[in-house]
Amino acid sequence: MRRLVIDCATEACSVALFEQGRLVAGTFEMLGRGHAERLVPMIGELPGSGQAEEIAVDLGPGSFTGIRVGLAAAKALALAWGATLIGYRSTALVAAMARAERGPVALDVAMTGGHGEWFLEGFFPDARSHGEVRSLSPADAAACSAAALVAGSQAEALVARRESGIALPLWPDARRADLLPQWALSEPLAPVYGRAPDARLPAVQ
Repeated sequence: MRRLVIDCATEACSVALFEQGRLVAGTFEMLGRGHAERLVPMIGELPGSGQAEEIAVDLGPGSFTGIRVGLAAAKALALAWGATLIGYRSTALVAAMARAERGPVALDVAMTGGHGEWFLEGFFPDARSHGEVRSLSPADAAACSAAALVAGSQAEALVARRESGIALPLWPDARRADLLPQWALSEPLAPVYGRAPDARLPAVQ
């Protein structure tokens, strides 16, 4: 079985094609912006234009635009190919990547959020999450973070603010999606925005 992995919920954008759990090909680019323009060409550059029986997509937390771009592409391709669609959290993939480097240790994942905030989520040594991801100010994130190891795009900044710990700067990479435990892959495709949307509906008079 082939699995296409799409990850564009953060500053990074990556795609990967796996066959029977083994990486066939993949691309990782640090874009910042422009995911909508680059994602489809990246998929098209994969063998067989990335066609697969299963598609896994990053549900966030991350940028609203990046999450929506990834979901839209995944849903369109799944419909065209008749593929199964599953999702995973960006923080879970970063935690899995960190464990691959450092072993089964407790860690916090700190990622760039919106309006100067950071997304923070803690993980036990067995890869289970402490709970829901939180969007916090840098000061609050530093106060709430206790794990010796911090991974993610804001790992260095968080460790510097805490003045303790080990930082492992990482961004979710579709090419490492094979590290995700099976329980981290979910069929309900509920986006994980991590914070309330900036735009609000007008009040009803």
